[in-house]
Amino acid sequence: MVPAVPTSARLLAHAALRQLRYGRLEVVEAGQRMAFGPPGADLRAEVRVLDPGFWRSLWRGTVGLTERWTADAWDCDDLVALGRMFVRELPSFDRVRRLLVPVQRAVRLIPRNTRFGARRNVAAHYDLGNDLFTLFLDETMTYSCALFERPDATLREAQEAKLDLACRKLELRPDDHLLEIGTGWGSLAIHAASRHGCRVTSTTISREQHQLASRRVQEAGVSDLVSVVLEDYRELAGRYDKLISIEMIEAVGWQYFDIFFRRCSELLRPDGLMLLQAIVIADQAFEAEKASKSFANTYIFPGGCLPSREVIRRCTSRHTDMTAVDSEDITAHYPQTLRHWRERFMANSERVAGLGYDRPFRRLWELYLAWSEAGFRERRLGDVQVLLAKPAHRAARPSVSRASALA
Repeated sequence: MVPAVPTSARLLAHAALRQLRYGRLEVVEAGQRMAFGPPGADLRAEVRVLDPGFWRSLWRGTVGLTERWTADAWDCDDLVALGRMFVRELPSFDRVRRLLVPVQRAVRLIPRNTRFGARRNVAAHYDLGNDLFTLFLDETMTYSCALFERPDATLREAQEAKLDLACRKLELRPDDHLLEIGTGWGSLAIHAASRHGCRVTSTTISREQHQLASRRVQEAGVSDLVSVVLEDYRELAGRYDKLISIEMIEAVGWQYFDIFFRRCSELLRPDGLMLLQAIVIADQAFEAEKASKSFANTYIFPGGCLPSREVIRRCTSRHTDMTAVDSEDITAHYPQTLRHWRERFMANSERVAGLGYDRPFRRLWELYLAWSEAGFRERRLGDVQVLLAKPAHRAARPSVSRASALA
């Protein structure tokens, strides 16, 4: 028998679910089963309601669903399919969500990335503990989209292929001084120094990353070439031949995109090159997403905001003297990358628990990795590599792009 708690919330939710167009959702509660959406839909998922408070959470969007998920109020047999199903429905709600942006901006629901705020927000994710990330990343400790050149490539091979492609696009030479904004755990800096012999200055504001990256640089025998510094990109000085930033811009915050691109341009020599790898949101969704409160910018990446391709174009043209000379869309590789990470995370669940991370945390990260995969599979999210050149740069080789990322 279905519990008689939040009847009105349940009835309203049922009415909304009957409008599903792009997936078949079966809901099981107290032994009863209800189906929503077209029977022949290609996406199917089953949700088991374990606490009737689940129905109220639906009206709080992904934040509410996440909170009830971590509290074991509901379960699902295929989180990726469920995420894809709702991603397909999102365009219908984007117009309404855009109307809420001024209100949410006024009450500051989303943390801002001031110099102090950025350090706090980055620490909330990247300072969770290096041991946690070693349990699901590959041996290079690369936390960004890989490049699977073969279907049977290992995660490490795919990450090394991505690092190699990035270095080739920058035409790295031994006499170059490369600036990296967003160290991660040092994989790019080590790769660039050991394979191409260039000097690298890499900056991060995560103390945990700074500590481990510095140690890994020493262990790799490239400490004479690589310097890892603990500085905000806004505080950097000097001029560099090349600049790279791999999936760091997502932590900048939409209020600071113009400052980020301007600083990058100022830090490059007149003939310099910059490679930006960025997770992007669909252009049509940017205004709705940028100041909306979501599970991602609340529980995973506080203060985070994905740029869109149009935002990158606009910031580059308005705030820099750089020109996009090469672009590549590598979105198709992210679902496989995320699947590897999620499988590793789940396989190491007991070890994650042994590090002190409780069940709500583990369920939160399972949801984060699954719903991220859903977003990339549906191309609500994308991943692009954009090569930007200063006015005096003269290309030494033809474009290596395989697909236009900014077209």
